[in-house]
Amino acid sequence: MILPLLAEREFGLASRAAILSFIASFGLVKAIANLFAGRMGERWGRKKVLVAGWLFALPLPALIFFAPSWGWVVLANILLGINQGLCWSTTVIMKIDLAGPDRRGLAMGLNEASGYLAVSAAAAGSGYIAGWLGLRETLFWMGECFAAAGLLLSVIFVRETLRHVHLEAGRVTAENEQRRFAEILLLTSWKDRALFCVSQAGMVNNLNDGMAWGLFPLYFAAQGLSLAQISFVAALYPAVWGAAQLVTGGLSDWLGRKWMIAAGMLVQALAIFMIVASSGLRLWAVSAVLLGIGTAMVYPTLLAAVGDVAHPAWRASAVGVYRLWRDGGYAIGALLAGGLADVFGARRAIQAVAALTFLSGVIVATFMYETRSRKGRIPEQRG
Repeated sequence: MILPLLAEREFGLASRAAILSFIASFGLVKAIANLFAGRMGERWGRKKVLVAGWLFALPLPALIFFAPSWGWVVLANILLGINQGLCWSTTVIMKIDLAGPDRRGLAMGLNEASGYLAVSAAAAGSGYIAGWLGLRETLFWMGECFAAAGLLLSVIFVRETLRHVHLEAGRVTAENEQRRFAEILLLTSWKDRALFCVSQAGMVNNLNDGMAWGLFPLYFAAQGLSLAQISFVAALYPAVWGAAQLVTGGLSDWLGRKWMIAAGMLVQALAIFMIVASSGLRLWAVSAVLLGIGTAMVYPTLLAAVGDVAHPAWRASAVGVYRLWRDGGYAIGALLAGGLADVFGARRAIQAVAALTFLSGVIVATFMYETRSRKGRIPEQRG
């Protein structure tokens, strides 16, 4: 939330596309890191990848603090993308390893809830702290504390989960166990109908999240909201998103994945459209809450669906491919929203993202098959 305002106020950037470049660089690098995290986790073990990810986080707060130009901030976000791709992908994979097929949605809900409640707290806290400590100082001290804590916790307390994978692999059919990485990439991206729907929905979800992260603070500031008010609205979205996943993840274990994902995308589209169709702090807060609910319906369910379809032996790679597409949405969303905002204005850019989100929900409703009861069987290929 702070970085778009830092770009505008301290570095004098006027172009929305230039300001949102930090999100694009973050999303692109994180997407690629996700891909490597899944594959490396299968070959070298999950914990080693997790610890490596936290090492990339240590220098990035200092880069922002001492940055003489906006390029340094973009470089810091590249390191953040590597950190997030390696660490978050690995924690997701480890939760799937531990949970088993019957509680996969619940496990994903717990994992994502803890992460995004922390995002909400950081968004709210950083805005208020920056009001008296300063933008750069806030980013530096908060960033270094988080990075050091993540590294220490990972080294001391985390245990390897590969043995759980080997146990689960022995309980499901082995006919689709061995797959080349190129085949996994094609299956997850296109050939399997459910995995294709999941990948495109994840990409569009993060496309609108990247727009919300980069464009909403600038849009609200242009409408006259103070930094504290922007922090409040910005914190509501991930707070509701995080808390609601405690319910929605487990709910998908009971109701199934397909309609949770489709309905969640449509709720997101409605919420984004409401941002530009309404005015005032109260209505924007309602829209942020609705956006958080829609995202909570989608986020853990998408990951659980990948775990449903993929065999334990190549599940980490499939999660990595899915997260490649999902977090690639950050880059696409930042570039699309920034470019459209420069040409047509922020209002039109937000409306365009709402339309894309609606279309994604329709694709899921039309083409996805239900994955909840599959438990490692051979994926259904498009044909």
